[in-house]
Amino acid sequence: MVVSHAKRKTPAPIRCLIVDDEQPARDELRYLLLQHDDIDIVAEADSAGKAVEAIRRYKPDLVFLDIQLPGRNGFEVIRELAGVTNMPLFVFATAYDSYAVKAFEESAVDYIMKPLSEKRLAITLQRVRKMVADSSSGREELGSALQALLNQIESPRERIKVSVEKNGRIQLLTPEEIVYCSYETTGIVVHTRDDSSPIYGISTMDRLEEHLCSLSFFFRAHRSVLVNLDHIKEFSPWFNGKYNLTMDDAKMSEITVSRTRAKAFKQRLGI
Repeated sequence: MVVSHAKRKTPAPIRCLIVDDEQPARDELRYLLLQHDDIDIVAEADSAGKAVEAIRRYKPDLVFLDIQLPGRNGFEVIRELAGVTNMPLFVFATAYDSYAVKAFEESAVDYIMKPLSEKRLAITLQRVRKMVADSSSGREELGSALQALLNQIESPRERIKVSVEKNGRIQLLTPEEIVYCSYETTGIVVHTRDDSSPIYGISTMDRLEEHLCSLSFFFRAHRSVLVNLDHIKEFSPWFNGKYNLTMDDAKMSEITVSRTRAKAFKQRLGI
């Protein structure tokens, strides 16, 4: 009897790119991924532009992509990579609502909710390993699946509404009506050209930003304010690298863009 001593071939490591504009978030994900021996982190990126560049340069198998990025969101990374040979697998970091999560689940991609869960990440990596191993079929249709995801995420744009309380009733505003939203002692207040009303059903600015994130004309000026870029009347540089915005509402409200958001603000305006 002949006994074969051939060694079983060890699968190549899964080359991974981390994309998030916040260093602590990247550090946390890196730490969790390093607990898995078959994951090789080849690079990190903190913006959509750097993400596209890194994907083209390093050709990773897997990209952990934060949806909320300065200047452009994570979905625009996918758009810019359309037609790229050997498109990587994408795992989106999101705090999206159930509609968007359903879209992720029906695509050849995955998602993880923030804050990260070690258990959920392990489930995601199991799915990724299967898709990488089954590359002949599992990734063939990735490009079309990603496009389908974009279509599902973007199709309801015209139906996005923001609910506010007014005179004991709930009024629905279109995003275009909103000049800016501010977090105040009583909660979030939505400001239109001629009025201000407390928001209904959303308690944090992060959640409101996620609700409106598919609309490119909203920008987080600082932690407490989300502005509609289309309603900026004028702006000027301010001290310590900040910017001062004058909005086009009746009060000509003035809003400060924080120093940490100034670079992203200039990118959004192309300056």
